[in-house]
Amino acid sequence: MKILPQPGQVGPFLSSYVFSFFSTKNHCFHCAGYVPFGTPIVIGLLLPNQTVVSTIIWQWLNQSHNACVNYANRNATKPTPTSKFLQGYVGAVTSAVSIAVGLNVLIKKANKLKPTTRMIIQRLVPFPAVASANICNVGLMRHVELSEGIDVMDNNGNVVGSSKIAAKHAIMETAFTRVVLPMPIFVLPPIIMSYLERLHFLQKHRRLLLPIHSMVCLVTFALSLPVAISLFPQMSQIEVSRLEPEIALASDCKVVTYNKGL
Repeated sequence: MKILPQPGQVGPFLSSYVFSFFSTKNHCFHCAGYVPFGTPIVIGLLLPNQTVVSTIIWQWLNQSHNACVNYANRNATKPTPTSKFLQGYVGAVTSAVSIAVGLNVLIKKANKLKPTTRMIIQRLVPFPAVASANICNVGLMRHVELSEGIDVMDNNGNVVGSSKIAAKHAIMETAFTRVVLPMPIFVLPPIIMSYLERLHFLQKHRRLLLPIHSMVCLVTFALSLPVAISLFPQMSQIEVSRLEPEIALASDCKVVTYNKGL
């Protein structure tokens, strides 16, 4: 039988990370499967000399994966209709593809840039595209929480009400982690690879570039995930005075807890 560790028992930095790995809902869209399922997509996004078609395909795969992750790790105290999920999914994928393709087109039209500079900038395009789309993805996939609210609990774990304000805080915190997470993943590998590709050994053995590129992406992804998740605990707290008046009337607690999701 699996014993679920409580947030805070393993230190403030790793509590949310460990909690997410020991979730009672075990499937590939929880954090335990985020790195192995997400790394091939990251590698594809960071491949050099992307065409418009390849950009669209990789951004679509990435946001499809992110949509499922956001949906699986949402605050599930309120049921979400399938139609709402599909609306959010279409909006998230559309925003990601539009941003990525638009930036690539602008860079290709920038004739004043040197070829080397243009190549480096093109490799960095996935970060603003993914970061911006991730914010849209979280908001669209979890917008039902904003309209219906999420449950908030007292010190004994009893639900004292449903709060839209707490839902807003939960989504904002999650969106922030989705910006921090791709920052090292989509910035460090292009910089590292631009240096390694100039090495005489790799210029003679071009076949090693893809395996090395893949390893750099995997290591960066694996190290970045716990940092991003640990920014905010999954079970967050908020002062009752900042929430709706009816919640303050329903509880004597000064602080209540809510599940922000991951």
